[in-house]
Amino acid sequence: MEAAKENVGLATTESQMRGRPFAATLILTAGTIFLLCSVAISISYGAADIKLSDVWQAVFSFDGNSQDQQIIHELRLPRVIGALLVGASFAVAGAIMQGMTRNPLADSGLLGLNSGAVLAMAICFALFPKTPYAMLIVFSFLGAAGSAMLVFGVGSMAKGGLTPLCLVLAGAALSALFGALSEGIALYYRIGQDLAFWYAGGVSGTRWSHLFIMAPIVVLAIGGAVAISRSITLLSLGEDIAIGLGQKIKHIKLFGTLIVLILAGSAVSVIGPVGFVGLIIPHLTRYIVGVDYRFIVPCSAVLGALLMVWADFIARMINPPYETPVGALIALIGVPFFLYLARKERRTL
Repeated sequence: MEAAKENVGLATTESQMRGRPFAATLILTAGTIFLLCSVAISISYGAADIKLSDVWQAVFSFDGNSQDQQIIHELRLPRVIGALLVGASFAVAGAIMQGMTRNPLADSGLLGLNSGAVLAMAICFALFPKTPYAMLIVFSFLGAAGSAMLVFGVGSMAKGGLTPLCLVLAGAALSALFGALSEGIALYYRIGQDLAFWYAGGVSGTRWSHLFIMAPIVVLAIGGAVAISRSITLLSLGEDIAIGLGQKIKHIKLFGTLIVLILAGSAVSVIGPVGFVGLIIPHLTRYIVGVDYRFIVPCSAVLGALLMVWADFIARMINPPYETPVGALIALIGVPFFLYLARKERRTL
């Protein structure tokens, strides 16, 4: 009888986990092709329009004597690759957070991780002004980790417990606090100009030296997210189900949290406290491919990269040669989406 119940429970769980492999394959193939085309378009157009043939040559047979190829190789190519990595990082971090916490409003920006990372970087700029980029990423990780602990601690003190809305409210309050502290440090130590880039949100300052450090970290972290994606799916269905199927949820949560901190910290160290990418993309991906995180994680990486590449491209083209902050553009989409989800979540409470 017990074995029969276990088999029925397993079958039910498998049906709940069922995703849409065809849709996921379509996103991964068509999305990757479209991403490559988007990268080429983003590199070609700007203050100085450059032919696609020059883009091809700059990538595969760089000529240092060509001014156009120098612009591509030294400025636009690292910028676009940085946008791609940042978008994938924020999207996968959001997907893992939503799966682990079963919180549809989870996002590294909304839960204060991004602002905590910026605060740590402000402290770093003030006290250690000549810190290399590798150490900036470490400071960013530490800031994100400290912020996460504070947000979850404050959120759990609420009367109704750690509900999704309480978690978001705690994140919003602490984000405001960290933002004020960062600005205070910037004014006192006169480093406002150094922090202005991160406050505005943009990848214009990305260089190859940054990417050589960031890219392997992000790729390994996304690989780790893919490796635990089945466990995240089970955890998203409920801790009791995950434990019943032999999952070590403490280990999964620890590893998943570490991945989120690495991805969010790496992204913030490049672009600043840009929010809503990790909120919008996982929901869109889940709607298309189903609830199986084996599909959600890689598809979120592709769609997140696409969103950030196009956001950066539009930010450059709205009012050239000036740039519109990328964070402001994404917020135009993210804020209404967040309000819709918050209202929907409130009706379910």
